[in-house]
Amino acid sequence: MRFLGRALLGLFLTAMTVGLLAVAGYTTYGALQARWADEGRPAQGRERVFAVEVAPLIFGEETPVLTAFGEILSRRTLELRAPAEGTVVELAEAFEEGGAVEAGQLLLRIDPFEAQSARDTSAADLRDAENELAEAERALDLSAEELAAARAQADLRANALARARDLAERGVGSAAAVETAELAAATAEQAILSQRRAMAQAEARVDNAGTALDRRRIALAEAERRLAQTELMAEFDGVLTGVDAAEGRLVNRNERLASLIDADALEVAFRVSTAQYVRLLDEDGRLPQLPVRVILDVFGLDVQAEATLTRESGSVEEGQSGRLLFARLDGPRGMRVGDFVRVEVDEPALPFVARLPATALGSDGQILVLSDDDVLEAISVDLLRRQGDDVLIRGEGLRDREVVLTRTPVLGDGIRVNPIRPQAEGSPEEPDTIALDPERRARLISFVEGNSFIPTDVRDRMLRQLNEEEVPARMVARIEARMGS
Repeated sequence: MRFLGRALLGLFLTAMTVGLLAVAGYTTYGALQARWADEGRPAQGRERVFAVEVAPLIFGEETPVLTAFGEILSRRTLELRAPAEGTVVELAEAFEEGGAVEAGQLLLRIDPFEAQSARDTSAADLRDAENELAEAERALDLSAEELAAARAQADLRANALARARDLAERGVGSAAAVETAELAAATAEQAILSQRRAMAQAEARVDNAGTALDRRRIALAEAERRLAQTELMAEFDGVLTGVDAAEGRLVNRNERLASLIDADALEVAFRVSTAQYVRLLDEDGRLPQLPVRVILDVFGLDVQAEATLTRESGSVEEGQSGRLLFARLDGPRGMRVGDFVRVEVDEPALPFVARLPATALGSDGQILVLSDDDVLEAISVDLLRRQGDDVLIRGEGLRDREVVLTRTPVLGDGIRVNPIRPQAEGSPEEPDTIALDPERRARLISFVEGNSFIPTDVRDRMLRQLNEEEVPARMVARIEARMGS
C-alpha cells in the first residue's frame, strides 16, 4: 500500500509539471505573436513640448555704456625726503598716516646745531670781509691823497728848478744851485712813481677784499641754505601717507620719510580695449572730454562721483594692450587714492536696436523667435554691444516678434514650445526696502562701525540708513554677505 501511494503522488506531480510548462509555452507564444504583429505597424510617437519664457522684441534708441575698472590716483603727489642727515628733534602733530597738513606748515625738524654753528661762522667771516674791504677802501683814499701831495711837491720842485736855471742864465745863480734843484725835482718825480705804485696796490687790495666779500656772502648763503634744510615744510595742502619717521631717529640725507598727496586733486586711471577706445573718438580722431561716472561700491551703497575724460597715455606699456585713459574727478567725496572703482562712459547712441538678456543669444549669433503656431524659429542677428548681463542686437524681420529669453540645449529651430509671457504690469515685486528686527539691526550696525576700511562720510550715511525703519534690501544683503552670514 505504501508503494502504491508513493506512485500516485509522483504521477500527480509529473502531471502538474507538464501542465505548468504548457501554460508557460502558450503565454510565451502569445507574447511573440503580439510582438510580431507590432513590428509590422509604424511607431506612434508623441511630440514633446517645452515651456519657455518669451518677451516681445522692442526696438528703439539705446545709449551703450562703456564699463571699465580703474584706480584712483592723485594728480599732485610729493615724496617727502630728508633734506639733511641728522637726528629728528621735532615732528608736527599731523605728521602721521592720514594727517592733514597745510601749505607752509613745519612737518619735521632735524637737529640744527652743526648747521647753526656753520652759519654763525660764515656770518663772522662775512663781517671780517666787510671790515677788510672798508679798510682797503680807506687805504685807497689815503694813497690817492698822498699821490696828490706828491704831485704838488713835484710841481713846486719843478718851479724851483725853473727859477734856478733862470738865475743861472742871468749870471746871478750858480751851477751848484741848478744841480740841487734838478736833484730835488727828480726826487719828487720818483716820489710820484712810488705813490702811484702804492695806489695801485691799494686798488688791488680793494678788489681782493671785494672778491673775498663775495665769497663770504656765498658761504653765508650756503650755510643758511643748509640751516633751512634742517626743516621740512609742506609744499601744498594735502594728506600724508606712507609715514616712516619718529622723533629721535637718525635719518640719512634724501631718505624717504612720507608722501604728500593732494586729496582734492584726484583722477581715475582705467584701461579700455582698442575697439572701445576707437568708439570714443570724435570725427577728427581725437579723444573728446566726455563725462564719466566713477562708482565705488561699498556694501551695496554706491559712492558716485562725476569726472571728465582728460587724456590718454602716450604709449602702450610692454605686456599691455588697449589704451590707458585718465579722467579728472570733479567732486571726489568719500574716495581715496588707491580705491578700485567702476567707471562708466556713455557712448554715442545706437538707433533701432533691441536690448535682450545675454542668455537669449546663442554662440552661433542666433536668437529663437516664436512663430504663430508656437514653433521656434532661429534668426541670425548682429551683436552690437554687450552691456553687463544684456546685449544690444539688430536684425531684419524681427519687428513685433517674441523672443525666447533663455536658450537651453534642448531648444532649437522647429521645436514646439509652451510660451510663458511676463506678468502683467502692477504685479507685486520684491520690495526695495525691508524692516529689521532689533537684533539683526544691532548686528549690522556693529559690523559697519567696526570696519575701518569704509570712508567716514560713507559710514555715517550707512549708519543713518540702518537706523531708519525701512532699510535698503540691497545694502543689507551686501553687508551680510561680507559678514559671512
